[in-house]
Amino acid sequence: MNKSQIPNPKSQTIHKSQFLNSKLSVCNLWFVICNLFVIWCLVLGIFPLFAQDNLETLKDKYFSEHKYADFTDYLKQARKKNPKVEAETSYYIALTRYNQLKYLEESQNWDEYFSSGNDYRDELVAQASNTVNLTSPQDSLNLYAHCLLWQFHKDQQDVFAEDALKALMSSVEEYAGKKEDLRPIKYIADKLYSYGNKSESKKLYGIYADKLLKTETKEGELKKAAEETFALGNISLSTIIYDSYINKIVKAYPKEKSLPILLTIAKSFSYKDEGRSDADYAEKIFKKIEEIAGASSALDEEASYIRAYNLEKAKVYPGSRDKYTTLINRFPDSTHYEEALYKCGIITAYILKDIDRGSEFFAKLAKNPTISSYVISSIYQLGLLSQWRKDFPKAKEYYSRLMELTANGFGDTRKLTQERLKELEKDGEIEYNLKTFLGASLKENFDMSKIDLKASPYKVLKDKDTKISANTPFPESGCMNVEVTYLWSGHLGTSSTPANQPEFTTSYQYTGTKEINLVVMTPSGILEESIDMADVE
Repeated sequence: MNKSQIPNPKSQTIHKSQFLNSKLSVCNLWFVICNLFVIWCLVLGIFPLFAQDNLETLKDKYFSEHKYADFTDYLKQARKKNPKVEAETSYYIALTRYNQLKYLEESQNWDEYFSSGNDYRDELVAQASNTVNLTSPQDSLNLYAHCLLWQFHKDQQDVFAEDALKALMSSVEEYAGKKEDLRPIKYIADKLYSYGNKSESKKLYGIYADKLLKTETKEGELKKAAEETFALGNISLSTIIYDSYINKIVKAYPKEKSLPILLTIAKSFSYKDEGRSDADYAEKIFKKIEEIAGASSALDEEASYIRAYNLEKAKVYPGSRDKYTTLINRFPDSTHYEEALYKCGIITAYILKDIDRGSEFFAKLAKNPTISSYVISSIYQLGLLSQWRKDFPKAKEYYSRLMELTANGFGDTRKLTQERLKELEKDGEIEYNLKTFLGASLKENFDMSKIDLKASPYKVLKDKDTKISANTPFPESGCMNVEVTYLWSGHLGTSSTPANQPEFTTSYQYTGTKEINLVVMTPSGILEESIDMADVE
């Protein structure tokens, strides 16, 4: 290779720099053209006709480069040249200050945040309020300004947030009564939903859906809209649209055609460890199916199980027990038969507090000659309930039978049984955590739905981790922290009995349904107690 063939790194650097500079020149030229175009519109007086669209384009450019001060200066100059665009420029100044404050927080530019933050906030409120005053609720800009004010006060958690929300809702409702453009309504509903204001967002989604339905004539289009919003995670809006879609197909189709469609919708909304679901809405559709079909026999074996399981995870325990019972009676050969029977026993004894009826479910399973995890767990529950009732000979009989049947497996339940047998050899007193749970669940009138106790996931494979957590509503205590103790018991998997903590991670080596018990204590006594079930596959 001669010298002329050797690459010159310096030359390459220069060429690359020239190329980048040319790209930047093109971008800057485009930016200048956009600005000149807007100024030209201002001079001709036609800017108000499409000011918001053009400002939206410029906003994206300035915001992408975090040039908030530059955009604010530009907007103020634009307003001087044409006062007719004051409402638009005021809104975008407010929006710029809002995003500028957010960026200062994210970038941790605390010098500017603390030196100029209050000025930015004051300007934000003043400019957004100016837009509100210069427009009426028939203008979409009025709605966007109201929404920005509410967002700001909501973020600040100040005393003005509630009034701002009321003003926003009032403006949207007035706008919806006179305008057909749905975009502002949907935008604000989405904002409310993202902030956790579910009742207000649902109301606006209802308005949005109602107006949408007036323009929709085909159920296929409704179905598509419902499916798309569900896929995007907007459950509230999808249920509203699905309601209208369901009303259409129920009226238009014979039940032989409408019922399979309803069943598909119910399944899609039923509880899942992963993915989107709405257990309450799923049960609403299941009830609709019964209403149309005239009986619960409209559901096949798998749908019957899905419904019962959905109610279980929604913690609607009486309904869940009833549906599991229906499954047992209609499908005695179901693959879910033993699980359903065992869960009926747990729900009846420990949640509905009917020990005798709960024991009947366990006894029915315990008689099964084919040994399974559900048979073994039922024998253990019968022994535990007998021990609790101080019928020690009966308890020992159940435990001894269990030990004979589990010589070659079921190590988790066998270990618990060994602990109970040791207690019987002494005075029969059950260990403290489990005894406290039994005392609360079998004797005292506690509402077990107050603790949000859950496993994540509920359906877990053997030797795979699942997280057990509890969210407890604590009583008011002024400035003092409430001292609480978490007492865990039951089938807790490979994790040793967790110390005083509201969550832990565990895994299970044996299949079947595993009951997880919790009692939350305070110095004054039991605060709450709960039970949940994880299914190991």
